[in-house]
Amino acid sequence: MAEASHIEYFIQGVTKGGKKFRPSDWSERLAGVMSCYGPGAQGPNARLQYSRYVRPLLLGDLKCVVLDSRLRDIEPMAFDFVMNFAKDNDLVVTEACELPDGHGATRAR
Repeated sequence: MAEASHIEYFIQGVTKGGKKFRPSDWSERLAGVMSCYGPGAQGPNARLQYSRYVRPLLLGDLKCVVLDSRLRDIEPMAFDFVMNFAKDNDLVVTEACELPDGHGATRAR
C-alpha cells in the first residue's frame, strides 16, 4: 500500500499586498526555531540542522519556508505556530504536493 501523500505549504517572503517581508533572514530564523521537530533532533546541545518538516528555500530571489503537513501529526502546536506566523504577517501561502519518484513529469534522458 502506498504511503499517503502529504501537503507542503510554501510560505513566501512577500505580503499579500506585494511588499517584501523583513528582516531579510526571516526564513532561516523561523526554520531554525522549528529545527527541534523531526527525525534526528536530539536535545538542546544537538548540532543545528533544519527539520525536514520546516525548511528555508530560495526561489529566485524570493525567500520562502516550506512547511510539511506531516508536522501536524507530530506536533500540532508547532504546525499551528508556523501557519499563524504566516497569517499574522499577511504572507502569501501556496499549497503544493510532492510528486512521487517516476512520475510522468520527470524529464527523460
